[in-house]
Parts: sequence; C-alpha cells; structure tokens
Amino acid sequence: MTELRDNGRAVSPRLRRSAASIILLLTTLAAGCGSGTNPGGTTTTSALAVSTPASMTVESDADYNNNAYGLITGATLKRWKDDWVNQRPAGITGKLVILQVSGGEAGYEYFKPNNLSVFTFLAAGAEWVMTRSNGVINTWSMVLDGPSIDAQLKKYGIDPRVDMIVCAQGSASTGNVMNEGRCWFALRYWGVDAHHLAVLNGGNKWQFDGGAMVAGDFQATASSPPNNGLVSVKDLPVDNTALQATVQDMLSILPSTDINVKTDGIFLWDARSIGQYSAGDMLESGDSGFPACGTTYCTPAVGYNYMSSFQNSGSRQGHPFGALDLNFNNLLDATQGYSFKPKVTLASYLNGEVDATGHGMVDSTYNLVGAGNAYQPGDMIYVYCETTFRAMITGMASAVILGKPTRFYDGAMIEWNSLSFLQDSTGNYILPQDSPWRTDVKSYFKPASSYTLVAQRQIINPYAPNTEAIIQADKAYKQPSSASTSSGSSGGGALPPNPCGG
Repeated sequence: MTELRDNGRAVSPRLRRSAASIILLLTTLAAGCGSGTNPGGTTTTSALAVSTPASMTVESDADYNNNAYGLITGATLKRWKDDWVNQRPAGITGKLVILQVSGGEAGYEYFKPNNLSVFTFLAAGAEWVMTRSNGVINTWSMVLDGPSIDAQLKKYGIDPRVDMIVCAQGSASTGNVMNEGRCWFALRYWGVDAHHLAVLNGGNKWQFDGGAMVAGDFQATASSPPNNGLVSVKDLPVDNTALQATVQDMLSILPSTDINVKTDGIFLWDARSIGQYSAGDMLESGDSGFPACGTTYCTPAVGYNYMSSFQNSGSRQGHPFGALDLNFNNLLDATQGYSFKPKVTLASYLNGEVDATGHGMVDSTYNLVGAGNAYQPGDMIYVYCETTFRAMITGMASAVILGKPTRFYDGAMIEWNSLSFLQDSTGNYILPQDSPWRTDVKSYFKPASSYTLVAQRQIINPYAPNTEAIIQADKAYKQPSSASTSSGSSGGGALPPNPCGG
C-alpha cells in the first residue's frame, strides 16, 4: 500500500483526563470492540479494486521500532497492549487481536490481554493452510479458500476493517516464523489492508530477554475464541490475489536456459538449502552429508546420496531455470528469538553481497553471484521453497521489510517437482509426455533414484486449459452478488482451485 517511514508511529491523540479515557473505553466496548460484531451490517460493493504486487508492498523503517504495521517489535506491541485505547495507530478504531501460531515458552506462553479491547488467541499454524486444486493437480499447504478464511474471522471475532491484527510466533523457532508468515499471507491475500496487519519480530521469550517486555506482560492461557465474528472478506473491496503466483505464471516467466538473466525484470528466489537447489551437487552447513571442508559451500563427500535432499517422496529435486538460491536461515537471528536481521543486512543479501560467514546469493554454477548481480531495480520477485513455508520468510523480507514487489509461488517445489513426465510408485507417469504443464522441461533436476520411492500425486486434469482455478475461485468468492454482500460466512464449503493475479 504505502511505505512506512518515520511517521508510521502516528497514534490517536492522547486523552488528557482520566474521565475522557473512561468514556472512550466504554464507547469502544459498546461498538463491539470485544464482540466481533459488524458495525456496518451488510455492505453493498459495486466493484473490487485490483491490487498489483507493487501496490501491496510495505517498506519498513530502518529502525523496526518505528513501524506501526508490517514488521513490528515487542516494544511497540507492549505499548499498544498496555494502553490500547490511547496508543492504537492512526486509523485503527477497533480492538487489538494477537494471533499466536503457538504457545510461548514456559512462563511466556501468551501476551497478556485485557479481553475487552486486547485479545490473544492461539491460532495454530495448521489453521492457515489447506489442500486445494489448481485445475491440474491437488496441492497441500495452499492459501485458505474464502469460506475457510471467513471461518477464521468468525472464530476470532475479527473485523479487519477496524481492528489491528498481529501475527506472532509464540515459541521462537524457524517453523513459527514461517507460520506467522502464513497467517500474514492468508489475511493479506484476502484483502486485509496493510495498515491493519502486523507481524511480530521475535518469539515471546525474546521479548522479555531483549528487554521489550517484563514478566507481567505474559500469562499461561490464551483468550477464548468468541466465535461471533460477522465480517466476511467479501466486505473488503479489494482483490489482492496477485500476491500468489501459479505454475502458469512460473512457466511464463522462466528463461529457456538455466542462467541468471539480469535484464528480464524477474528475480526468482529459492529459499531452500543449496543441497536441494542443486539436487545434491553442492552442499552447505546444515545439509545432510555436509563434509567438514572449512568453507561455507562444499562439494559432497564421496558416497553422498543425493536422495537425502528429497522431500515428500518427490519425483525429482532441483530448481526452475534462472533461480538464485539463498537459504532462508540467513535472514534470521537465532540468538534473538528468530527475529529478522536489520534491514540493511537484508538489503545487502538481495543485492548479492556476501556476509561474514560467506553466505550470499548463489546461481546455477554454484558460485556466489557477487554484489550488484542479484536483484535489479524494478524486478518482480518470485519466492518459493518446498511448500512456501520457508519462502514466507524470504517473501516477508522482500515485501514487508524491503518494499519490493513480491509474488509467492504457493504450490512451490512440491507441486513443481510433481508435474513431471516421470513415474510414480505405481509405475505410471505422473503427467503424460504431451501435457502442457510439464515443469521438468524448464528445470535443472535429478530424478528419484527409483520410481518406487515416488509417492503418487493426485492429478485432476493433465490437459487443463490453465492452472488458474484457485485464483478464479477466490476472485469469484469476493465478487458482490446481485443484491448486497452477506457479512456472515462461517467457512467450510467446497475446495476451490489456483492461478495468477495481475
């Protein structure tokens, strides 16, 4: 939407007298601050504003403490939750809803709410993904469909038009940074305005250890979900589906050979380890079979089994043509609650610079590309990993911190590597040779050492006219009906399919 600068800290004018504070608090509660009601009842929408990836970016301040949306710090969250009515950001008139994707460490389980204007819910990571079909194949861990995201709004009593929503890790781990990213992605994709959505930098205990919070800021239990929300994503008159890229999009943007093209306006970022990116041709610290060779990247030891890089019983391993690799782990500081490293550090990675440990962007020759040879000004960034969980970290870095237009290939390598003219464990080919959706023709890869190791995939139609089923279904869900748009969808419903948006 807009860049977040120093004025991102703007908040509602402070009330000067305690009587006025009480009146304002009562007014907030009467308006449904804790009830999840829809102040507007039903809405009539004439058209959806269609966003572009560029219009959806947020650029963080160099000091994360100055952000009032996007990536926020524990100090900001403490200021909000301690005095929400007076401290809430400009334009926010509802409640503060903290969605932890896990409980925190012992003694730091949940940020303490008042359960009147501030709520802390356990919204587990699994709640933000589902299996969906893009028209060609069923893929799991995709963005929620319309009924399912509405079920989340209902469950937690959220009105995203007036509330501030914060996705938080709980216990600090790379997995929980991914999960809070999935929370952010689902809400942003379905139209929640950037100014109403934040991701907390660092896990719960780090907020205490780092000095942003004190022991009294935590409690052992979460708020009970009220299950009384009345607002639907249909009430958000914006189409943000361009955040998601499809197989069709990916095939259309890739070069014909496996080279780093700097002039095509595309930057393709593989968030996995170089062992997976290279199908075992090169390894890095943390890869299975990494030899003790004293350098950051190494060729495998003699006898290394490249199959150790395979996940989910895939038919092959490797990468799409033209992709660069930088492991997502490099963007986080494990010593500080798995928080994002400083903005300047993230920018240097994107530029192709190498850090003190020797990590940086690597191309298909398995060499570091060097400063100036990675992201080019104006590039559209496409991020992916195996299931676009690790890529939530790289994507948040590019789209929420660095302010670069970014699209998430949600099907990711679990889908990409499946769409092959290769056999599965039944002895049948996953896709026929003449399917237009074969991705092996635009990939560097090694096949599984035996087809008996390849899990069967659920192919819907190898000759589908497009791979846009999910996007088309989601666009249709958001479209206003001939009358007025209902504000009370409670979730469930049929499984939609997956496409491009912009």
